[in-house]
Amino acid sequence: MKALTFRSFGDSSVLTYQEHPTPEIRPNEVLIEMKAIGLNFADIYRRKGNYHLEGTPPYLLGYEGAGIITKLGDTVSDLQVGQRVAFADVPNANAEFVVAPFDKVIPLPDSISYETAASILLQGLTAHYLTRDSYDIHPRDLVLIHAAAGGVGQLLTQIVRLHGAIPIGLTSSTEKAEIAKKAGSEHVFLYSDDWVEQILTLTDQQGVDVVYESVGSTLMDSFQATKTHGTVVFYGMAGGDPAPVDPRFLMDTSKTLTGGDLWNVLTTREERVRRAGELFNWVESGHLQVAHPTTFSLSDGKRAHDYLEGRQSTGKILMIP
Repeated sequence: MKALTFRSFGDSSVLTYQEHPTPEIRPNEVLIEMKAIGLNFADIYRRKGNYHLEGTPPYLLGYEGAGIITKLGDTVSDLQVGQRVAFADVPNANAEFVVAPFDKVIPLPDSISYETAASILLQGLTAHYLTRDSYDIHPRDLVLIHAAAGGVGQLLTQIVRLHGAIPIGLTSSTEKAEIAKKAGSEHVFLYSDDWVEQILTLTDQQGVDVVYESVGSTLMDSFQATKTHGTVVFYGMAGGDPAPVDPRFLMDTSKTLTGGDLWNVLTTREERVRRAGELFNWVESGHLQVAHPTTFSLSDGKRAHDYLEGRQSTGKILMIP
C-alpha cells in the first residue's frame, strides 16, 4: 500500500508518499480501506516532534478518518466486510489501509458520507463533550467561544445554539468574523480589539457564563470576561502556553477553571457510538451544518500540511487516498 510517512522531525518537507507494508490485523481488529482522512493540528505537532510519537521510523501520522472494512479479525462479530465505518482515535491513518481495534470503530449511517464523517468526528466529538461534560450548557447562557471560525469553533457555536444558549465569537479577522456569524454567533469580536472590555460592555459589566478557551495565551483575559461564579473551559493552546493560575485567584473571584480532553471521554465503544450517533442525528436533521472541507490527495500531503499550518483554512482539511 501507499502511505504518507516521515523519518525525521521537521517542516512539511520531511513528508514522503511511498510504499509501506500493509498492516496485519489481530483477532480483535479490522482492516479498513481509507476513503477520507482528517488532517488536524496534532499531526503538525507530531511531525515537528512537539507531541509524543510511538514506534520507530518511518512514522505515519493521522488519527481520524473513514472508509470501508475489507477484513475482520477472528473475534469481531458485530461488524462485517463491506461496512462503512469511521474512527476518531486510531493511529497511522495516513495510509491506504488502516488497522483499527474493534472498540474504536464507529458504523456510519447511509446518509453520512465518508467526507462528512472524516470532517466531523474529532472536532464534533470535542464540541459534544465540551458542552455536555466540561460545562453543561443551559438555555440563555452567554457563551464565549475562542477561534469561533475554526472547525471546533463553528461546531461549538451551533451546538450552543441547539441548547438555547447565546454564542459570542472571537476571531482574528473580519473575514473570519463573517464565518463565525454564519455559523450562528450572536456577536463577534476581534482579537486585535479590546475584546474583554467589549464583552463586559455587552453584558453590563457582568461577564459571560462560560468561556471555551482554546488559545492558551489568552487565559487570564478569558477570566476577566467571565462573570462571578462563571467557568473557563481550557481545552487547547494554539496561541501559546497559558499563564499559571493561582488557586487563591479562583477562590477570591468564585470562578471555575476546568479542563477537557477527548481521550478521557471516549473510553468505551458504547461512548463512541452513542456520542457519534447524536452528532450524526444532528447532521441528518439539518441542525448541525458541516462546512465544506478542503481536500487534497494523500500523495499531496505536504501541501495539505502547509495549507493547515499557514492557517489558510476555516473548515476541515481532508486527504483522500
